[in-house]
Amino acid sequence: MSDARTPAQIEADIVRRRDQLAETLDEIGIRVHPKTIIGDAKAKVTSTVDHTAGRAFVAVNRTVSGVKARFTHDDGAPRLERVVPVALVAVALVGLIAMSSRKRKG
Repeated sequence: MSDARTPAQIEADIVRRRDQLAETLDEIGIRVHPKTIIGDAKAKVTSTVDHTAGRAFVAVNRTVSGVKARFTHDDGAPRLERVVPVALVAVALVGLIAMSSRKRKG
């Protein structure tokens, strides 16, 4: 077998490589276009924000579930031995705040 190529084969190879080069240049042009760069940056920021928001949601949900578990039984009924003292402290704090705001006004 001979490695010699015919002029037609060489020409076809040149045309094929020219088309590949044109495609590559088009892809590079699209990648470095400002709209593409901005779009990629926006997508990255959006992904980061979504990921962070998702992690924050999971953390808050875990905390709320933990607090709820402390103040309710497994069947969902409130644990009065824990709810009543917290409610009394909350009422006392609201009362103190109300009294202090009256003193400042009067």
